[in-house]
Formats: sequence, structure tokens, C-alpha cells
Amino acid sequence: MAKDRVNMPMSGAGLTRYFEDYKSKLDFKPGHILVVAVLVILIVLLLHMSGAQLLGF
Repeated sequence: MAKDRVNMPMSGAGLTRYFEDYKSKLDFKPGHILVVAVLVILIVLLLHMSGAQLLGF
């Protein structure tokens, strides 16, 4: 019975981490992401409201 066990590699079992010491050159704070998202939403809304007038629709 003991021979029926499946031996998985360590990475498959979640025991090995890769890129632990990797540091990205771009570092964004969560607040920056929220500000950019709000700006994109505002730009889309403004274009949606006034874009039809500018394009003659």
C-alpha cells in the first residue's frame, strides 16, 4: 500500500519559490494605480459625452 503514493517534484507541491530576489525596475504604489484608473475613467466619460459633438454625431 505504501508504494502507491505519488511522489511529486518540489515545485509541483509549492515548496520551491522562484524569483524571490527579483526586484522590478518599475515600482508602483497602489495609490498611483487608483489615480491612473480614475483618470482613465474620467477621460472616457468626457470623450463619451463631448466626443459625439466633436465628431458631428
